[in-house]
Amino acid sequence: MLRYEDVAELVRIIDSSSCAEFVLDTAELKLTLRRHGAVGSVANGPPPSPQPGIVSTPAAPSPAAAATPAHAAAPMQAGHQLVEAPMIGTFYGAPAPGQPTFVQPGGRVAAGDKLCLIEVMKLYTTIFAPVAGTVREICARDGELVEYGQVLFVIEPG
Repeated sequence: MLRYEDVAELVRIIDSSSCAEFVLDTAELKLTLRRHGAVGSVANGPPPSPQPGIVSTPAAPSPAAAATPAHAAAPMQAGHQLVEAPMIGTFYGAPAPGQPTFVQPGGRVAAGDKLCLIEVMKLYTTIFAPVAGTVREICARDGELVEYGQVLFVIEPG
C-alpha cells in the first residue's frame, strides 16, 4: 500500500520534471497524477497490462531528449534504433553499485540483452535491447533521473 510519503515523493519527482501525467496501476489501486490538475483517482482496479520495456523510433530524438542538451543523442545515422525511457525514474547502467555496466559504447548487443534498469519507488524495470547491433551512445548517466520518452541508448543495428 502506498504511504503518504510515497505519494509526496512521486509528486515531487513529477513536479521537477516535464512529465504531464503519471499513472500507477496495481491490483490494489490506481493512482493518476497530472500536471496542472488535481491528483487523479485512487481506486481498486484490474491488474495492469504488461508494457514493453523499450520504445523504438526511426532516427529522430524525442522532444524530451531534444529539449535537454545534456540528454541529446549524437548525430544520427539513418537506421539507428533509439531506446527511450518507458517511464520516469532513476537510470542505472549496472545491476548493482560497483558492478560492471550492462553495456558500453561500442559494445555489441543481441536483441533482448539487458541495457539498464530504471528504478521507481524501489521497483526496478529492466530495459532490453530491441535489436542486435552496436551501442553507439549511452545518453543517460548512472543515478540520474530520466523522463518518459527520453533517449537512453542509440543502437546501430547489424
